[in-house]
Amino acid sequence: MLIALIARDKDGALETRKANRDAHLAYLNATGVVEQAGPLLDDAEQMIGSLIVLDVADMPAAQAWADADPYAKAGLFQSVDLIPWKRVIQR
Repeated sequence: MLIALIARDKDGALETRKANRDAHLAYLNATGVVEQAGPLLDDAEQMIGSLIVLDVADMPAAQAWADADPYAKAGLFQSVDLIPWKRVIQR
């Protein structure tokens, strides 16, 4: 099951993001369920959130994955949405 995780950072949390980025990236690579991932950017191209596509068994697995993300543990996010996603186009 593909799940889009869309997370928005708390205002003024760029330093929290930077301080936890290495652990977050290591988590993405180690878990083996990330199809695609990257930061959301503002007009000045500063990181303000995340878009991650997970390939997991079900929504509870997606929630468990999201809860264990180092960014979530650091309190970076103001909101996290988990939305079932259907791939239509793939390059």
